[in-house]
Amino acid sequence: MTRAQQIGVIVGLVIVAMLTTLRASDPQLLRQAREVAFDEYQRLAPRTFQDLPVRVVDIDEASLRELGQWPWPRDRMARLVDRLSQMGASAIAFDILFSEPDRLSPRTVVRDVAGIDPSLLQRLPDNDEILARSITGKPVVLGFALSNEGTDRPGIKAGFAFTGEPPFRAPPRIRSATPLRPQLEAAAAGLGHISLNPGDPSAVVRTVPLLLSDGAQLYPNLALEALRVAQGASTYVLADAPDVPDTITMIKIGEFVVPVTSAGELWLYVSPDRADRYISARAILAGNGTPSGIDAAIQGSIVFIGTSAAGLQDIRTTALGENVAGVSLQAQIVEQILSERFLSRPDWADGLEILSIAVAGGLLVFLTTFVSPAVALACGLLITALALAASWIAFVSGGLLFDPLAPILSGSITHFAATAFRFLVIDRERREVRLAFGHYLSPSLLYRIEHTRNALRLGGDDRELTVMFVDVRNFTEISERLTPAEVVGFLNTFLDALSRHVIANEGTLDKFIGDSIMAFWNAPVDVSDHPGKAVHAALAMRETLAQLNARDAFGFGPEHTVGIGIGVHTGLACVGNMGAETHFNYSAVGDTVNVTARIETACKDVCFDILVSESTANRAPQYALLEAGALPLKGKSTRTRTFAVIGDDRVAVSAEFRDLKAIHARMIEALALRSPSTRKLLRAAKLKAAELPVDLTDFYRRISRRTEHFSQGAAQKEDGSAT
Repeated sequence: MTRAQQIGVIVGLVIVAMLTTLRASDPQLLRQAREVAFDEYQRLAPRTFQDLPVRVVDIDEASLRELGQWPWPRDRMARLVDRLSQMGASAIAFDILFSEPDRLSPRTVVRDVAGIDPSLLQRLPDNDEILARSITGKPVVLGFALSNEGTDRPGIKAGFAFTGEPPFRAPPRIRSATPLRPQLEAAAAGLGHISLNPGDPSAVVRTVPLLLSDGAQLYPNLALEALRVAQGASTYVLADAPDVPDTITMIKIGEFVVPVTSAGELWLYVSPDRADRYISARAILAGNGTPSGIDAAIQGSIVFIGTSAAGLQDIRTTALGENVAGVSLQAQIVEQILSERFLSRPDWADGLEILSIAVAGGLLVFLTTFVSPAVALACGLLITALALAASWIAFVSGGLLFDPLAPILSGSITHFAATAFRFLVIDRERREVRLAFGHYLSPSLLYRIEHTRNALRLGGDDRELTVMFVDVRNFTEISERLTPAEVVGFLNTFLDALSRHVIANEGTLDKFIGDSIMAFWNAPVDVSDHPGKAVHAALAMRETLAQLNARDAFGFGPEHTVGIGIGVHTGLACVGNMGAETHFNYSAVGDTVNVTARIETACKDVCFDILVSESTANRAPQYALLEAGALPLKGKSTRTRTFAVIGDDRVAVSAEFRDLKAIHARMIEALALRSPSTRKLLRAAKLKAAELPVDLTDFYRRISRRTEHFSQGAAQKEDGSAT
């Protein structure tokens, strides 16, 4: 183990320890991320809606339009209780507060009228008394809310039994409650709090406290009381964790057992909101006109009365992302208990997640340092997949909630930190090699040298290559006008600007030979369409040189422009590392390289800047090419057919070029046959070439000179016929 590796391990383990400590402290941000993950699980697999004996009588928009704005007079609420009782509701729970006198009561309305006989006032009906008489003896549960003012406490209608010490400090605290009308509180069969997520800043209701405590007494939730009253039970039985004071693990209500958090909270496992759960209050109050089927739905059901009207602002957000009436969540609590579909987070879940962060983090540190970041990444991805799979299976099969995000996030941070340290320290030598040779070798070759065993061995392979030579025209004349330092500056500007296009088109820069560039394609790695990419690079060089000349980048003045010749040829060559054991170069040799050099030289004779061989032209038909003739190349016994590169694929499909190409082909054919029509076709080609963005004047002037040896008589005959 090198010193750098030792430091890397220490730094990595320190980071793992910090992440483990952070998870153990469980800050708010991590809790929120964990809760969002659990929400996603519920969205993927929500609790299935079942037609259970639970209904919501909804004071909806339609009821308010038909029966008047809220609040309704309490004699109407009494009529609602009477109707539900007649239909056979097993419990009637109000998710509504009755904390103030009914302002619509006749006695209240005339109380402040001057001169009213007190005895007459007493004979007027009081709606609160009417409602109290209505709920007396019926299974009615009233709700109360938490308050930050006063010291009022609601009454207790049920008893509590404990398997251990009373866990009065486990549930959320209640400081004060909204007072109920005394006659209503006395008449109710049960009292429960309607607070769904007190003290929780999140808008999403995920857990609901089934109990509240003032330190000496427990107060049940509305849904819990409704279930107790429906069963006719009188006592709640609470179980605590052995040897752990002030905890709650289970609440028993009649025949039902509810697992809860240590604070007595229920994890809500919600089902999608459905119309089947609701019955409009106006339908219940319709009397004998009640629609068929409603009686059957109410018979034996636990009924919650509340409102979904938007203006009454009792809308909550569920883990499924739905905005629902708060009363529907009270109903879903009872549905969840009746269906026995619970969610729970085991006490040992935190410990397991903390341990997984420490173990997985340590493993990633050692793999990154001693094996490779790629292997560590693969291992990290496997750990991520296993964490997600295990968490999901636990949720689906047992309703268990395990956090997959904290281990995954911690592992990602650990891997990033360990990889960064290795890159900055351990792999410094490799970067120094890349920095030293990156200016001379293509990125693909550098990658091969870095990652291939024995990549720097001497030897070569036969491969099909597309080779390019680029040369400055009249360089001797240019260098005679410049000082040596100016020549170097000129070459640096020229070579830097043009060689960029080789790299940009996936080519390999072989070498700079004075004012020339040698490059090739399809080595050391395969390059698709390498002839086309070489031609594209040549066209880009032409455009770049034109821009350099236009802005006088070489400092020669507008009257002196720099020209180039580019030759491109495709064929078989030997490519590889060549030289001595201690000093070698990655290069290509063979007849293909020689032919390319000759084609570049032939640019002077053809009077055009870019020539390609027939083998390249056949492999790059998308470009605008014109035959330049079969040229005798130095050192070759046979002529080599060449083509001038006029432009890219856009030029190739233009009408002007298509017309020129047709005329040019006929001219080349006539020229080969020494036909008198050559001159006529040449003039037509010159006229058509003038419409293209490339200057072909010298190109056709050179062809014109080749026709001068035709007989004068034939030329005159041609001219006469043309006239």
